Amino acid sequence: MANLPRHCEERSDEASQKTVEPRLRFPEFRGAEGWRVGSLADVTEFVNQKTSVKSISTMNYVSTENLLPDYGGMVAASKLPATSSVTQYQVGDVLISNIRPYLKKVWQADRNGGASNDVVVVRTMGALSESYLSLVLGNDSFIAYVMRGAKGVKMPRGDIDSMRDYPVTYPCEREQQKIAGCLTSLDEVIAAQGQKVETLKTYKRGLMQQLFPREGETLPRLRFPEFRNAPAWEVKPLSGVAENLDNKRIPITESEREKGNIPYYGASGVIDYVKDCLFDEDLLCISEDGANLVARAYPIAFPISGKTWVNNHAHVLRFDAAATQKLVELYLNFTDLRDFITGMAQPKLNRAMLDSIQIPFPGHEEQEKIASCLSFVDEQIAIESEKFTS
Repeated sequence: MANLPRHCEERSDEASQKTVEPRLRFPEFRGAEGWRVGSLADVTEFVNQKTSVKSISTMNYVSTENLLPDYGGMVAASKLPATSSVTQYQVGDVLISNIRPYLKKVWQADRNGGASNDVVVVRTMGALSESYLSLVLGNDSFIAYVMRGAKGVKMPRGDIDSMRDYPVTYPCEREQQKIAGCLTSLDEVIAAQGQKVETLKTYKRGLMQQLFPREGETLPRLRFPEFRNAPAWEVKPLSGVAENLDNKRIPITESEREKGNIPYYGASGVIDYVKDCLFDEDLLCISEDGANLVARAYPIAFPISGKTWVNNHAHVLRFDAAATQKLVELYLNFTDLRDFITGMAQPKLNRAMLDSIQIPFPGHEEQEKIASCLSFVDEQIAIESEKFTS
C-alpha cells in the first residue's frame, strides 16, 4: 500500500486540541483545519467478540461460510479438523496477521466471518472511515512500529497493547475519502504494472520452452524461418564452450575492503564496491553456493562487464562470443539444476558439477538470433520493472 503523508508540522486549533498540518494537501483542503492526533485505541475498537467455528491457527482468517475467502490460499472450512473459538469480524473491519507482522498480511474484510487467534481484528468507531483505517494499518510505518514491539525471534508476534498506543493522524472524513481514493487508485496502477511485468516474464518462459530443445532432444519446437532446415543442435558440456577463471577470484573480508566505485560481486550479484579490480572484460558469473541455487529468487547466472572484482562464491566464465555467453546465461537460469547441486543446509554448485552441465547449442548465426530475441524481451522486462521506482 502506498505510504500516507508522513511530514507534518504541529499546531493547535481553536479548541486547543493538538493537530498537525501535512506539507502536501489536495487544493480543496489547503487552509482547512489540521489533522487530529490520537492513539489507535482512541479511534478504533480491538474486537474480541467470540464464536465457535472450524478455523486455521495460521496467519490467515476464516469464514463462517462453507468456503473460506481467497486470502492466501485458503481451503474449504468443512475440511478443517478442529473447532475453536474465533473472533467475529464484519464487513469493513481490518484484519492483521499477528504472526511475523513483517509479511504485511493486512486485509479489509468484504464479508462477515471468524478470525483465528493469530489475527487481530480492528474496527473503526467513526472518527476514521473504513477505507482510511485500512490505509493506516496497511502502511509501512505501522508495520515497522508493530515489529519494534514484537516478541519472539523465529515467529515474532505483535504486542496488542503496543498496537493500541500507535499514534494516528487523521483529517476530516471528506479528506480521508479523498486520500483513500487517490492511494487506492495508485495501488491499482502499481498492481497493473506488476501484472504487466509478470506477463512478460511468463511470455519469456514460454518462448524459451519453444526455442530450446527438450531434454534428450536436439531440435526445438520453434525455429526462426531461416533456420528451419538447419542442422540439429549439438549438446556440449559447459567446460567445452567456456574458459573457467575461478583461479583468478580473490575474496576480501568486509573489514579489509578498500572502498571505491568498482562493483564487488558475490553469489547473487553486487554486494559492495571496492577500489581495485580483478577483471576488465565481459564475463558470466554463476552462483557457486547459497540458498538461491534452489530457491531461484534471483538469476543464478548473471553477466558482468568492465572493471569488476568477484569473490569465491561465484564462478567466473569467459566465452569467445557474446551470443554464446547469452545463450548459456539464459539456459542456466531457465533449467532445473538440482541434479548438479550438492549439500542440503548449504547448497553448492561446485566446479566439477558446473563443468559437466550439458547445454544444447545451434549454429553461431542461430545463437545470435535467439540471443537477440530474448535480450529484447529482457530489455522490455527491465523497462517495465524500472517504472516501479521511476
